[in-house]
Amino acid sequence: MSNSNYITPEGARRLREEFEYLWKVERPRVTQAVSDAAAEGDRSENAEYIYGKKRLREIDRRVRFLMKRLDVLTVVEDQPERKGKIFFGAWVRLENEEGNEVVYRIVGPDEFDPGKGYISVDSPMAKALIGKQEGDEVVVRRPAGVATFTIIDVGYKPFCG
Repeated sequence: MSNSNYITPEGARRLREEFEYLWKVERPRVTQAVSDAAAEGDRSENAEYIYGKKRLREIDRRVRFLMKRLDVLTVVEDQPERKGKIFFGAWVRLENEEGNEVVYRIVGPDEFDPGKGYISVDSPMAKALIGKQEGDEVVVRRPAGVATFTIIDVGYKPFCG
């Protein structure tokens, strides 16, 4: 389970959309498929019936999780007044010791996605960055070892280019 209960408006919208899809589209579709498979006779050897029941359990488990999680999440919509300082939701451009740049966005644990550069507010990198500002040097203790970064840019909208 995640440590923080913060989420961006986009992340909250994605979780609500997933919940709505599972509850209003996927679950009724699978329920109908199970009903149709059950009508065919012997359920013990009916692969569609067995798979459908398993899929229903998976959907119900995810729906219960999403309902509980959405109830406790705090959507962080306000952008900080101090521009250039790193808070939740910030986009941060960093330069490592070799001069390579990387861009991260600090998000809630429910929406982290390394492929997009979204890092959890609970991660060592985000914990080292929170409260810092442009020009600061940050030492991060990561599982891969200690690394030093310089904060190049901070914003609350995606960087272009």
